[in-house]
Amino acid sequence: MHPIRKTFDTNESFPFSFAYKNTKSSLSELPDHFHDWYEIVYVYRGQGTFFIDHTFYDMKQGDLFLIPGNTIHRATPDKEMPVTSTAIYFSPSLAQAPNLDEAFSYLRNFEQAAELRNYKFETLLPQRRQIEFTLESIQIELKHSHLGQRQAIYLKLLELLLYLQRELGPERKTSNGDSSVGPLWMRDILLYIELHFCDDIRLTSLAKQASVSPAHFSRVFKQLIGMNITTYLMTKRIIRAKQLLSESDVNIGIIAEMCGFESLPHFHAMFKRMLGMTPAAARKAMR
Repeated sequence: MHPIRKTFDTNESFPFSFAYKNTKSSLSELPDHFHDWYEIVYVYRGQGTFFIDHTFYDMKQGDLFLIPGNTIHRATPDKEMPVTSTAIYFSPSLAQAPNLDEAFSYLRNFEQAAELRNYKFETLLPQRRQIEFTLESIQIELKHSHLGQRQAIYLKLLELLLYLQRELGPERKTSNGDSSVGPLWMRDILLYIELHFCDDIRLTSLAKQASVSPAHFSRVFKQLIGMNITTYLMTKRIIRAKQLLSESDVNIGIIAEMCGFESLPHFHAMFKRMLGMTPAAARKAMR
């Protein structure tokens, strides 16, 4: 199954979506997916596993996950004790702080999570109470169409982001990946891929590095990650190419080569298939 580029059915003037206290089974949970919006996931109860970027994390009560845009992720609830969680999705454009002569960003925690490749935060009881209160307040606003509903939700989102920025600062407790899912060689391989996904990586060489047969490697990789190795590498390359298109004026052909594509037509075809637009259109849209 190909990874899903999740889209949101919402008004363009208010790029925000909210899923309050959902309990999902493995059948109702999305497969591997990514999206442009940022995502906050807070766990109330239950157990499960969260694959984010290239790491498996355990999910349990009080865990908070901050997922920047364009990050591959997939939650797998436990069959006996499925996770109940709230998820907030929002466009980063909604959280742009005004210039008040202060070095502050509502999105700094997400930026740090991406820099450290570490997306899980373990909250303390007082923090849980505050987070749950704010999430409940947003839900109440959504259920009752009061005057200024969107403004109220917007302010509560900013309040939550500010609170998390203060509480989960440089000394915050993070997790480097704590799940025992899968064999040790899988975690080593995922780290290797993360460092080399733009190189000419082949199934046979990865299987040899893991000391398993290609057939066994493919079977375990698909079972744990949710997609085959070819699709996983392609998704990583497209996400990287999109980042380069946004951040630089480098020629599109050079970007295709930098990201490991065999030809410019192949890059165009894969980019459009996955993101629904050409690289040139994506660059224009992000400027």
